[in-house]
Amino acid sequence: MSQVETARGAVETAALGRTLMHEHVFVLTSDVQNNFPAEWGSEDDRVADAVARLREVAAAGYSTIVDPTVLGLGRYIPRIATIAEQVPELNIVVATGAYTYTDAPFFFAHRGPVMSPDLPEPMVAMFTADIEVGIGGTGIKAGLLKCAIDAPGLTPGVERILRAVGATHLQTGTPITVHTHPGSQSGLVVKKILVDELGIDPGRVVLGHSGDSTDADHLTELAEAGFLLGMDRFGINLETTFEARADIVVELCRRGYAERMVLSHDAACYIDWVDPQLMPLLPQWNYLHIENDVLPYLRSHGVTEEQITAMLVDNPRRYFEAARP
Repeated sequence: MSQVETARGAVETAALGRTLMHEHVFVLTSDVQNNFPAEWGSEDDRVADAVARLREVAAAGYSTIVDPTVLGLGRYIPRIATIAEQVPELNIVVATGAYTYTDAPFFFAHRGPVMSPDLPEPMVAMFTADIEVGIGGTGIKAGLLKCAIDAPGLTPGVERILRAVGATHLQTGTPITVHTHPGSQSGLVVKKILVDELGIDPGRVVLGHSGDSTDADHLTELAEAGFLLGMDRFGINLETTFEARADIVVELCRRGYAERMVLSHDAACYIDWVDPQLMPLLPQWNYLHIENDVLPYLRSHGVTEEQITAMLVDNPRRYFEAARP
């Protein structure tokens, strides 16, 4: 049987159940939090709040969340472990990788092939250790890889991380999620590097934030290429609307691509990257928008229960199931 690693150890992929494929517990600027602790407040209160909110997710019938918080987003697995132990009914799949729109983290500025082409890429060894040994001495292993390409495009730092993630996948078989910017069709850049050049199966790659676009033809092209499309920002309506996000899912289901989509919110219990005045516009406090609002809307617009099960259960399971080399 296939297994996937979680914050409480490996579980059978058949036990993943209804899965939200892109949710954060915390998104932090670690050096700010470490040096200005008033920004964070009470550790106990933050943990208790996360536990309460994740218990609500489990009570609503969801068995798994995938948390793609990596370097650059404030990943701290000991805190996630503490929360996971208090919500044993919910699997939390954690990630390795790095997140940037422009430069690689400064730690890597003078390490590896940027200094000499004869030097190995240190990110590959670090990501592989997270997957095969565990993260930061916790013993908790990463279940997926994460990187990003946004509107600035394929900068040298973005390309370096994308290729390091691809190389790690080829060594370990661990699936990948990529934060993309569909408005600039960056999914096609991901295809060029990961699929066309590195030979990675696109079925092991989620193109995150695909639901930011209403260009059904572009998304159809990516689905036809074999990617999973992350329709994963339900509740974030800064540049779009609820109806636009839901309607593109309806249209792609009508076109026959339910098996190429996964659903989520990109929510978090706490995020420090956003001006507090914008908090009401974001889903920080709501992991249940899909259950309470999106699914009723999809059903009322002709999406079938079979298609909903594909997006929430079957596609996540298949994404994690492929055998490792």
